[in-house]
Amino acid sequence: MFLNEIALRNYRNYDQLELETDRKVNLFIGPNAQGKTNLLESIFALALTKSHRTAKDRELIGWNGKEASVRGEVEKRYGRVTLDLSYSAQGKKARINGLEQRKLSGFVGTLNVVMFAPEDLEIVKGTPGVRRRFLDMEIGQVQPGYLHTLQQYGKVLVQRNNYLKSAGPSGVKPGLLEVWDLQLAEHGVRIMKKRQQFIEKLKTWAAAIHSGITAGSEELSIEYRPSFDIGEGEEESVLFEQFMLKLTQVKDQEFRRGVTLAGPHRDDLAFFINGKEAQVYGSQGQQRTTALSLKLAELELIREEIGEYPLLLLDDVLSELDQHRQTQLIETFQGKVQTFITATGLESVNTSRLSDAGIYRVEGGKVTP
Repeated sequence: MFLNEIALRNYRNYDQLELETDRKVNLFIGPNAQGKTNLLESIFALALTKSHRTAKDRELIGWNGKEASVRGEVEKRYGRVTLDLSYSAQGKKARINGLEQRKLSGFVGTLNVVMFAPEDLEIVKGTPGVRRRFLDMEIGQVQPGYLHTLQQYGKVLVQRNNYLKSAGPSGVKPGLLEVWDLQLAEHGVRIMKKRQQFIEKLKTWAAAIHSGITAGSEELSIEYRPSFDIGEGEEESVLFEQFMLKLTQVKDQEFRRGVTLAGPHRDDLAFFINGKEAQVYGSQGQQRTTALSLKLAELELIREEIGEYPLLLLDDVLSELDQHRQTQLIETFQGKVQTFITATGLESVNTSRLSDAGIYRVEGGKVTP
């Protein structure tokens, strides 16, 4: 997978940009707050239709207009594809080769990316919500229909919670609640099954990569922690029954608290280094290495799923890595993954190890070779 060019219009601080990105490594250098991260964010948005930094699409539109657009030409193993994405007060529009997509889920996955940024450390040490978002965004790129199922689950969850809150402990009608229970479990088990399968593959790749980065001194393991116990490899019909049983068990608590207490919206992940939980006992360096191992594992997992590597976006992370980890990272993507890197200066990047690299200067929303 290769991004040949990208064009921005009124995106963040870019009034107009047309850039050929025809090198294996594209390195963007410049002071902070000049637009380097905005450029990588636009590539991320072209893949997933949303920012990795904000949930408010309005923030992506520059001050000088009412609409922002991102266009990219992508070389895939079966040919070239032109992607267009626009943001306005009326919402998002996405086109593939000029054809508007009725659902955004039909657009997501055409371009695949893995982004590694300083805030990704939160995947390890942050809240469960951060880890769920990590799972959802990565699975959504490679599993058709996953994001749609997630949206359907979210709608049912909102309706069920609203009913629990409005009815109160004494006003809940069991028959009406059961309708939402069935829908919640139907969508929920599909999400949990996909997450379970994804994590099984992710942990295999991540363990091998982590061992390499740490020269075999650390063993990384990953544990899926759903909101109720499920066995490995269970059929969806079995998971459905387990889900319904759990809802029955927590129903009294839900009546009192007015909120749904079981389901994938309460899932979590745990990371262990040499048997100890990284979030609790890991040092900053170990947590950073764990996050790096996850991102590198994503590259291999996506290649395994779709048959080609995604783009790799590295936003101001090389300066955070010591020489060994930076070398390990470069050797992982060198020659096989098109990579986009931002840095404040060339001194923070081991450019001697990079081949086929284009260096660009970024200043005030302008990019120059």
